[in-house]
Amino acid sequence: ERALQLLELGGSVEEDYIQIARCFEATRQRCCRLEQDGRQAREQLARVEAERAALEVKLKHARNQVEVEMKKRHRAEAELEKQERKLQLVFESLMREPWGSGVLSGDQCSVLSALAGRRLGAALVPGRRSSAVDESCQSLLSHSDISYDRTEDDV
Repeated sequence: ERALQLLELGGSVEEDYIQIARCFEATRQRCCRLEQDGRQAREQLARVEAERAALEVKLKHARNQVEVEMKKRHRAEAELEKQERKLQLVFESLMREPWGSGVLSGDQCSVLSALAGRRLGAALVPGRRSSAVDESCQSLLSHSDISYDRTEDDV
């Protein structure tokens, strides 16, 4: 009887061992899948970090280019104001001279007056923007919309 009990118990234990082995195999396969997923995630992270670094370099270059272009624009606007002031002085001198009105025809005087009203009338106003610069896209390209935090440049 005892031998039969041991045989019955032995059969049950064997099935339990087989079940445990199957669980271990399923766990091993799951670990392999997780390890492979982790490897793929690390590779993707490395690609994304490389892309981010490249984009940061592009952003830094773009910021520098914007700064250079802004400086050029300010210099050009200052030069334009300077030239407009000179033109205004010449115009005023022409209009004040008694010989100026005799030398200039009526059409020329009217053209100069029209210029004085439109273009030269605002030449001495400080800080005004040039009308020659098309700022219709200002909301899209405005330098005030660009974050200019230099702390990120050092990262």
